[in-house]
Amino acid sequence: MIYFLRGKVAHIDGDTVIIDVNNVGYQVLVSHLDDYEIGEEAFVYTYEVVREDDQYLVGFRTLEEKAVFLSLIKVKGLGPKSAIGALAATTPQQVINAIASNNVAYLKKLPGIGGKAAAQIILDLKGELTGSKGDPGVYEEVYEALKELGFKGAAIDRVLATINEPDAKAEDVLRIALAKLRK
Repeated sequence: MIYFLRGKVAHIDGDTVIIDVNNVGYQVLVSHLDDYEIGEEAFVYTYEVVREDDQYLVGFRTLEEKAVFLSLIKVKGLGPKSAIGALAATTPQQVINAIASNNVAYLKKLPGIGGKAAAQIILDLKGELTGSKGDPGVYEEVYEALKELGFKGAAIDRVLATINEPDAKAEDVLRIALAKLRK
């Protein structure tokens, strides 16, 4: 297994970077291409995916991002490409916060994550990543209520991602969200 790579970025192609390590180019699928520039030295933690019909490396800038990725791919129905695609749209801490606060609405807005997958992520990872439990429907209920009040989806997602109240009732989360949205 390849734990990390250190070398120069030789090429950026699609959603991958090619890292030259002692004249051997490793193609690595990454979440944030803008973190890399051709010719610059790169240090990337890796995870190797080996399937019957496919083999590739997934790369991470931090161990925290790798840990969240490894947790996500344990969730039934969520593969490595969906997990790295979701991480491309957010940060590891925001994913952890969404799981801790049962925020299904935030998770289902991530690419490749639907409503069922978002609920499954919270169900499977709640104790592992956060150590607490709660009702995943609370944040979805609050999202819908805020939408009915005329707030835009992107603004709602941003605010709900900042609220970390694992055992709060919908009314409590709604009150906090409204206070933040009105600022």
